Amino acid sequence: MKIKQLQEVKNKEIKALEAMVSKLRLELSKNKVKIAGGKEKNLKKAWNIKKEIAQILTILSERREMYKQSL
Repeated sequence: MKIKQLQEVKNKEIKALEAMVSKLRLELSKNKVKIAGGKEKNLKKAWNIKKEIAQILTILSERREMYKQSL
């Protein structure tokens, strides 16, 4: 994910981020099937999707921690 995209993701709400994570996980599973079947040429695509998921989950955990501290 590019820096500009990451900044846009940081401004989204928690529900939108959770929806993005579920969408990316579905995309990752489809991509893994394509790789196993030999249909996907770009093998690094799965790695990039995993990285995006990790970045979004990090943002989510930071937001949740900030929310807990504000209570």
